[in-house]
Amino acid sequence: MTMTDPIADMITRLRNAIRARHKEVAIPSSRLKLEIARILKEEGYIEDYAQDTDTVQGKIKVQLKYTKANKGVITSIQKVSRPGLRVYVGKDEIPGILNGLGTAILSTSKGVVTDKKARELGVGGEHLVSVY
Repeated sequence: MTMTDPIADMITRLRNAIRARHKEVAIPSSRLKLEIARILKEEGYIEDYAQDTDTVQGKIKVQLKYTKANKGVITSIQKVSRPGLRVYVGKDEIPGILNGLGTAILSTSKGVVTDKKARELGVGGEHLVSVY
């Protein structure tokens, strides 16, 4: 069976691992998923990530981050654009997640960037993920 939406799979694995209080989760690797992991780390939602190239496809090992009260730092993570319904935003319609407390991850012509960076660069793109 082929996977039609690998990004949704990544998001689901992260969400399930946080709910189960795992320290680490392994996700099949791709360049786009590595970029999403990089943004999650830069924005402080995950502890760290590393690419494991033992297999043909490789895996991304993501170390999850928890608060002192053992609650996941990621409260909500959702896939916005789906294969059946792509969601594109122009540079003037980039969404603010929780009035700027959350992060929207966009795939733009300048690469995979956060909503703040996209506004800075003045570009729109495909709205992939919302996280807070």
